[in-house]
Amino acid sequence: MDNHNSNFIKDIMIKDLESGKHSKIVTRFPPEPNGYLHIGHAKSILINFGLADEFNGLTNLRFDDTNPLKEDIEYVNSIKEDVKWLGFEWDNLLFASNYFEEMYKRAVLLINKGLAYVDDLSADEIREYRGTLTAPGKNSPYRDRSIEESLELFEKMRSGMYDNGQKVLRAKIDMSSPNINLRDPVIYRIAHATHHNTGDKWCIYPMYAFAHPLEDAIEGVTHSICTIEFEDQRPLYNWIVENCEMESVPQQIEFGRLNVTNTVMSKRKLKQLVDEGFVDGWDDPRMPTISGMRRKGFTPESIRAFVSETGVHKGSGAVDSQMLEHFVREDLKLKAPRTMGVINPLKVVITNYPEGQIELLDAEVNPENPEMGSRKIPFSREIYIEQDDFMEEPPKKYFRLFPGNEVRLKNAYFIKCEEVVKDPNGNVVELRCTYDPETKSGTGFTGRKVKGTIHWVEAAHAVPAEFRLYEPLILDTAEDADGVEKSFLENVNPNSLEVLQGFVEPNMKESRPQEKFQFFRHGYFNVDPKHTTVDKLVFNRIVSLKSSFKI
Repeated sequence: MDNHNSNFIKDIMIKDLESGKHSKIVTRFPPEPNGYLHIGHAKSILINFGLADEFNGLTNLRFDDTNPLKEDIEYVNSIKEDVKWLGFEWDNLLFASNYFEEMYKRAVLLINKGLAYVDDLSADEIREYRGTLTAPGKNSPYRDRSIEESLELFEKMRSGMYDNGQKVLRAKIDMSSPNINLRDPVIYRIAHATHHNTGDKWCIYPMYAFAHPLEDAIEGVTHSICTIEFEDQRPLYNWIVENCEMESVPQQIEFGRLNVTNTVMSKRKLKQLVDEGFVDGWDDPRMPTISGMRRKGFTPESIRAFVSETGVHKGSGAVDSQMLEHFVREDLKLKAPRTMGVINPLKVVITNYPEGQIELLDAEVNPENPEMGSRKIPFSREIYIEQDDFMEEPPKKYFRLFPGNEVRLKNAYFIKCEEVVKDPNGNVVELRCTYDPETKSGTGFTGRKVKGTIHWVEAAHAVPAEFRLYEPLILDTAEDADGVEKSFLENVNPNSLEVLQGFVEPNMKESRPQEKFQFFRHGYFNVDPKHTTVDKLVFNRIVSLKSSFKI
């Protein structure tokens, strides 16, 4: 994470190294390949990779691929890309499915020790027998099966003799435990499904709660860092490591998950948004996925800074989404070239400017970073300005263009509105203006002042562009802990995307996907990698220029 910030996980690691409990820190980032990573995963990535790096340890990227019904190689590839893009390199690339044989042997060991049994109850019956938070569970009628019978049935499960759901393997722990996770949890189920890594070799698969501690132990993970909802499963985690007689004993440590306002952090819900067409894929710029944020234009540096600022603690409060935007502004303000784009164009004819004349004007590339130099902008008799920069009947304190008023064109001249041209429906379609050649920017003109400065693009050489402006996809202030499906979809913002057709400066013509710019007065934009073509530039607005958020 952050070298100068202490946190309780780092303190545990320091103590373990000083006491000699461990000579090297080994962590892992263990995503299930059943969806794309989101901003919440970024926190786990930074903690696991960051702390291991700080102590010169190792971090494995391990795919917890124990459920073939929901997993896909597409997710595996996207996760690898996201981890690299965030700036991290794993020491080993591993798959839980590579340990299936070892896990099977450990399950057989539990059966032989009288600590696991094959159960014929259905999923609904198991749920019914489990009890509640206030009432103890009751034993399955199959709990006292002989070791020999369970071994035989488990072998038949493996060989494919039973249908899905017909039998399960359960750990034999304590049906009256106050911790429901210890009430004989299912550790193997039947699933006749092709696995992305092992194909059709297996038709029984370990449950996550059984597999995960074994994976950590097999890999020699010292600190198994996970989010706070796994705290109640820690006794089961420890029980499995101990009773499966694992040589290495990892320590599970929980931290508060990262929640962000106006965002859902459930892969199930995010998948629903994709599947039901609310967005155009997992990488839609409105999605909180790492790939969506990358496409929108967020930088890895800004995400890392944001996650570091949220800290490592046990609590799981929601962080204001404006805080994330603050960090991308901070990161881009010295990096992004300044330019001008008109996203809602209104044509202006400067009647006293010589016809056919093109003038090249000087403009800074980034006033906050003079080393980025300057650029040339063409200027001529016809330009485009923003429709919002003109009002026929302005309110008081409106300093932009209106009939008879004078404004400065950014990097150019003063112009004055002389005439308004309308279509048959009364819509303003063109302005006729005059300019004052004495007022050219950079010449030191002090004759008079104007209160408004507006941006523009020269018409003859303007490059057509599409601008995509985003609002939060979810309108609630924070995701419910376990929200009802209906209310979640009701919170989807129908106005989360506005698409406008406008123009940019001619020097933008060669812009490439993922290049970032600050458009004067509009904010920071990214060249969209999905919809931009040789003939058409598409810009995603990353963030507007200003925010009320304070760190």
